Amino acid sequence: MASPVKSSRSRAPLPSSGVIPTDDDGDTLDISTGDAAMQQALSDKLKIFKGTNFDPDSYLTSKCQTMSEKEIRHLCSHLLDLKKASAEELRKSVYANYSAFIRTSKEISDLEGELLSIRNLMSTQAALIHGLAEGVHINSLSTDSEDLRPEELSSFEHKEPSKVEKWAAEFRDTLEVLLAERRVDEALTILDEGECRAEDAEERKTLTPAALLSLHNAITEQRQKLADQLAEAASQPSTRGSELRSAVLSLKKLGDGPRAHTLLLNSHNQRLQYNLQSLRPSSTSYGGAFTAALSQIVFSAIAQAASDSSAVFGEEPAYNSQLVTWSIKQTEVFAFLVKRHALSASAAAGGLRVAAECVQIALGHCSLLEARGLALCPVLLKLFRPSIEQALHANLKRIEESSAALAVADDWVLTYPPVGTRSSGSQPKLSSSAHRFNSMVQEFFEDVGPLLSMQLAGPTLEGLLRVFNSYVDLLISALPSSMEEEENMEGSGNKIVRTAETEDQQIALLANASLLAEELLPRAAMKLSPVNQSGGNDDPSKRNSERQNRLPEQREWKRRLQRSVDRLRDIFCRQHALDLIFTEDGGTYLSAQMYINMDGKAEEPEWFPSPIFQELLLKVSRMASAAAEMFAGRERFATLLLMRLTETVILWLSDDQAFWEEIEAGPKPLGARGLQQFYLDMEFVTLFSSQGRCLSRNLHQVIKDITARAMDAFAATGMDPYSVLPEDEWFADVAQIALKMLSGKATFGTGDRDVESPTASISAQSNGYTE
Repeated sequence: MASPVKSSRSRAPLPSSGVIPTDDDGDTLDISTGDAAMQQALSDKLKIFKGTNFDPDSYLTSKCQTMSEKEIRHLCSHLLDLKKASAEELRKSVYANYSAFIRTSKEISDLEGELLSIRNLMSTQAALIHGLAEGVHINSLSTDSEDLRPEELSSFEHKEPSKVEKWAAEFRDTLEVLLAERRVDEALTILDEGECRAEDAEERKTLTPAALLSLHNAITEQRQKLADQLAEAASQPSTRGSELRSAVLSLKKLGDGPRAHTLLLNSHNQRLQYNLQSLRPSSTSYGGAFTAALSQIVFSAIAQAASDSSAVFGEEPAYNSQLVTWSIKQTEVFAFLVKRHALSASAAAGGLRVAAECVQIALGHCSLLEARGLALCPVLLKLFRPSIEQALHANLKRIEESSAALAVADDWVLTYPPVGTRSSGSQPKLSSSAHRFNSMVQEFFEDVGPLLSMQLAGPTLEGLLRVFNSYVDLLISALPSSMEEEENMEGSGNKIVRTAETEDQQIALLANASLLAEELLPRAAMKLSPVNQSGGNDDPSKRNSERQNRLPEQREWKRRLQRSVDRLRDIFCRQHALDLIFTEDGGTYLSAQMYINMDGKAEEPEWFPSPIFQELLLKVSRMASAAAEMFAGRERFATLLLMRLTETVILWLSDDQAFWEEIEAGPKPLGARGLQQFYLDMEFVTLFSSQGRCLSRNLHQVIKDITARAMDAFAATGMDPYSVLPEDEWFADVAQIALKMLSGKATFGTGDRDVESPTASISAQSNGYTE
């Protein structure tokens, strides 16, 4: 069956059709509302398509002669997208105006019936008037007949009736017999013959007005009897198949098409309700089985009704619209029953897989109706969407709660997944709660067909991002927070989790988050891409176009996942930086006094990086060793972690106003030894950061800025900083020696180095080491 509505009104104006108009060269036309000049230009551009001699093949050939194969493929893909968009716009337009169209169609049908009744009434009235007029004439003739001779009067009274008069006299009796014997086709033939003879008699005056009026009355009366008889037969439950179609067709031939079509649909509805009563779901019945049985009953009934309607009424829009309205109503009833008996319980419990299976089964049966011109899948998807959304949210909530429950006892040790656990790709090493989170997400994406068809891919990704953010909050709660971090977490709804005491456990938290965000979740979410749902026979250019349209959304989603990981990483680095800088009693290991107090002492200091920066190197080294194992194959994240940790310490120093106020304006100025020590510390940080490949441009610039600021503070005392500082090679050598000693990669002895060198004191202190 064709589309319910096919008229010129279905072709919406170009600006509202969703299709971007282009000129002959393929350039986009910019149409501004109310711009008459642009509208005229557009009309001129479209004249070529409106001409009666327009040849699509010739036009396409002329445009594609200079195009490459790649450009032609791109054009085909673009045209397919425009076709899809146009079809969707037409469908929306049809459904948006369906109620008004159907109401108008019904009014037109009612009006046609009234016009038919008026025509019959006027025919009857005309016959009556002619009869009255002829009666007056007959009365006048009867007066004159009194003057006739007896033999003439006898001849007139015994005149034989004509063939028409005989047929008219037998007409009523014949129809009565045919109706009693239910010989419908013969009755229809006799009625048609009666109408033809009545019209002929009226034109030729072969019947008296009284006889003609009697014939008209008999035709109307018998027609109504036959219609009532057919309607009664069509209403019987036992009437079906060819018998039903024959009765409805006969009623349509009698001129009562709207009533006939309504009776046809009522008959199918009556049989559908009877079949539905025989399907009684129990509390233990399987949702998919019930949905399959119900789908078979409902959509088979709709298909049969569509077939009968097409066979009897063809493609008449009014009847097609009534059929679509009836089909939508039956689809709504079907959706209500499925939701009541199959979807509600599973959706509330988070049974997305069961709910998805029910929807898939229903859509499979419903899609078969599209061959008959009934596109009911959009209606079904709209009705099922709330239930699927409920199941989606409940399922995501279950993932969140289950992961939180396991995090309470998670030992934050990375292991491979247990044997038999569902996983995709390589076997990831995660902690127990992260394994649970990942496996539930993988299971969640087992069947995403309904999510795609209902355009729920976006809400699904948003929900998964929300659940991942909640899991990251759990990981943050597992960090041994400082007082400031604990205050920030208050009121956030964070749950109690097992604290990650050691550095390895804390790095495992980062490994959990980074592996989920960078690999596992994006890999699972790719199943939401329409490309992964395409069959093998799809056009490659179409699949490529869909993939390109999907990439920006996927990239943005991955960036948002990464921002959650960055939040965890920044809190991790901040806490470790604070542990380095502050003592347990609230003091600090990084103060201005440690540089200012170096001057004023008689003995030459042993030049070596300050303890806090030594500890920073050791912490970075330990973390690098742990990260090398935990972030195998993801070295970039490990490098960013170490880079961020070093940056956090140096940025804290750069932003510490109390430190710089004391350096620049304190009661005791920064001396030459203090400046030299500060310069050495910054050189040391630069060296181990560059060798560890974690020296960012930002970190390098901040080190240069604060070094220059310290030199400016020293210059403010009236002394030239360059006159008291050794050459750059001295700082490089001392920093290199310190780095090797602290990392255990080199030893030094006094016999191998000049005792007058700047590092002679270090060499003396490290007696017994050799390089």
